[in-house]
Amino acid sequence: MARQRLPAEVVPQVAQAALIAAKRRPASAAANGPANERWSVESRGGDVAQLEIPAHASRERRFEVYCSFVVMHRDAGAAQHALRVLVDGAHEWSRRVPTDSGARDTLDLRFRRTVPVGRALRVTAIGEAEGATPLGLTISAEED
Repeated sequence: MARQRLPAEVVPQVAQAALIAAKRRPASAAANGPANERWSVESRGGDVAQLEIPAHASRERRFEVYCSFVVMHRDAGAAQHALRVLVDGAHEWSRRVPTDSGARDTLDLRFRRTVPVGRALRVTAIGEAEGATPLGLTISAEED
């Protein structure tokens, strides 16, 4: 299957995520310490999604990261789909499975990652589908 380009709305969402997160922080968070960070990106119908979490200058953070690739079986024939996840450019996990002949099927991964002070975190998810239609690829990260 040929690689698809990311939809235009995905990249600006990642670039503006820090601004959006700052606007969503409750006023009480400053008094109680920093609020837990939440980041996400979605590529509808695409096969690549990338989430970039910027570095924090003064504290180490620990994130629970969730990646999900959703596909739909196209025909009566055999189908399969795969998900590969890279963290900071290094291979973290990959799996290829037969696609269920039902309406939808998913391939999911959940893992934790500690991010040292001053380091950014980049998670890339790459989905592949044969005999199935990609419906969406999402990455979300929530600070513990």
